[in-house]
Amino acid sequence: MISADNLVSGDKIPSERELSERLNVGRSSVREALRALELLGLIETRRGEGTFIRDFQGNQLVQLLGTFILQDEKAKLDVIETKNLIEMDLLRLVLNRADEKRLMNLKSQVEKNLLNDDQFFSQLNDIADNYLFSRIWLILKDYYHSVHQKNIKYNQNNLLLLIEALIEKDEIKTLSAYRQLRNLSILTDKY
Repeated sequence: MISADNLVSGDKIPSERELSERLNVGRSSVREALRALELLGLIETRRGEGTFIRDFQGNQLVQLLGTFILQDEKAKLDVIETKNLIEMDLLRLVLNRADEKRLMNLKSQVEKNLLNDDQFFSQLNDIADNYLFSRIWLILKDYYHSVHQKNIKYNQNNLLLLIEALIEKDEIKTLSAYRQLRNLSILTDKY
């Protein structure tokens, strides 16, 4: 309904009665669902005004869901592996789509140590210009951070090697630099 009605953060959602009618469910079910959404921080109720969609970009929803989804070690390893695979494919997209000017600008930011690892890959997502790919990466990144509570610091020289390989448009060097950045074994060549 949010998507169909083009509702955005700050917009008022329909009343319990209207939701009950539109969804063809009882008001108690609607009330319970709204309470759950409010607990998740996705909506807020203002006395006398109604219920509104909250800006949930900074929300801890991923961490909350992660505690249920990522309970076993296999799932945690799958998140890491999938994030790595997505990033390698992202690099392939960048190799095909990036112009040298944008890559040189990115290199300059890396040289000045202005970007952390997430910001670097976020910019690569912008260059790749694939919205769905970017959304998948953002979700995986958030799950990855919920698995790794400590902030992993990556070597700036490895980021420089990676951006230089991208500028050269050399896929083999690019993937090799990526594996070095992520400290992946040579066994990941199959990816």
